[in-house]
Amino acid sequence: MRRILTPLLALGLALLAAPHSHAQTPDRKTAISLFGSAYQYKGSLGSDFWKWNRNYYGPGIAINRYLSPGLDLGLQGSYVKLKGTQSAATFFSTNVVNVDLALKLKLNNGWALKEDAVVQPYLLAAPGYVHMSREGQVRGANVNENKSYFDLFGAAGINFRLSDGIGLFVQTGQHIPLNANIDGEPIRDSDKFDDRYLQHTVGLTIAFGKPKDTDGDGVPDRKDKCPNTPAGVAVDPTGCPLDGDGDGVPDYQDKCPTEKGLATLEGCPDRDSDGVRDSEDACPDTPGKPELKGCPDADNDGIADPNDKCPNTPAGTQVDATGCPVVLDQDADGIPDNVDKCPGTPAGARVDSVGCPLAIDSAVQKLQVPIRFRTNSTVIERRSYPTANRIAQAMKAHPDYQLRIIGHADSRGTDEFNQALSERRAEAVKRYFTNKGVDANRIITEGRGESEPVAPNTTPAGMSRNRRVEFRFEFAPAPAPQP
Repeated sequence: MRRILTPLLALGLALLAAPHSHAQTPDRKTAISLFGSAYQYKGSLGSDFWKWNRNYYGPGIAINRYLSPGLDLGLQGSYVKLKGTQSAATFFSTNVVNVDLALKLKLNNGWALKEDAVVQPYLLAAPGYVHMSREGQVRGANVNENKSYFDLFGAAGINFRLSDGIGLFVQTGQHIPLNANIDGEPIRDSDKFDDRYLQHTVGLTIAFGKPKDTDGDGVPDRKDKCPNTPAGVAVDPTGCPLDGDGDGVPDYQDKCPTEKGLATLEGCPDRDSDGVRDSEDACPDTPGKPELKGCPDADNDGIADPNDKCPNTPAGTQVDATGCPVVLDQDADGIPDNVDKCPGTPAGARVDSVGCPLAIDSAVQKLQVPIRFRTNSTVIERRSYPTANRIAQAMKAHPDYQLRIIGHADSRGTDEFNQALSERRAEAVKRYFTNKGVDANRIITEGRGESEPVAPNTTPAGMSRNRRVEFRFEFAPAPAPQP
């Protein structure tokens, strides 16, 4: 037996290391079994059943095909030489070749045991063909004969799943070749079962093939619960993408893979349930509006409550950036309607402080060009000195004019900072003029912050143009002397 099993085991281990070798499953349906068997004869010369010192050994091979979780079909062949001696005049030596069509009933069919269980019991029914070539004598007479018979073979066995590619099986069964005469004894019983033999088998089963894996994630389609996973995505044993935080959004699609969130927000949490993910919600604990970064707007004026300085503005009221009502200027002359003495001023007309048109000298109006500043600075750039000096001279030459200085800033920094910076810039230019002898009472300063850019704040050149102070000459005749 050892001489037979040793080469079989070596062959099995070699096949295990070969590529595309897998356990016989619905994905890997074809397998080859190599085995060695111990045979025990029973007939007219006696019985060797279960007498292990009376074994005769032989090799075998089988080709198996998976049919269903509970059924395999196989074609197997085996060989043995059976011998027996009763006396010097009565003995036999019979070569036996079996070819059987085996139907295997597997008990690891998913009911009691899983299909991929380590221990896999089965029953075998294998009718087939046996050819016997006998040499011998019975009471001194030659009984040499070559003959074939129909063979009935039944067995029970256990397969041990060693790996995805190899199974080791042990099996015991009985062959009943109908009407066979193994030992050549001419005196027979009346039935067809005089001569028979047991076959005790140990073997290796090697399955071949490659399971279908459409999405290439390493999980066969038959077991893949997510068969269309994108290439390269890590999956669990069922073939589904990993979901580390268990929120139902796969990690590869989850914008917040370490926090349990909502599928509608790409796996990110939303504590206040306002539809804005917490990482983008300026008010994460108070339900608000998506267009206001998740912050509420109680008076619906379009200004988020945390930034609304007038939180109870009546519905429909036009408001500024702070949420407070805007004073209307219907003629767009820069003078609010509530103080505009000339509310119908034509578009583009220059007006005085009460909204009435002024006639400013055109040569003086040409001096109304901006003065530039560096970033976060109130220092007038040197290149603007000539312009500033000409404005100062014009103010001295026209005592009936007043000068409005309007400071501006680019968008860097907060609204509050830029508002204050624009005011300081206007005051810095006023000091320049007063140092040149212009009466401070004739100069009005104001700051507009970043609210009135003349160029986009997306480039250094645009931001440079927005860091400016503008001038507006206004007609302000001196009051008539009192009598």
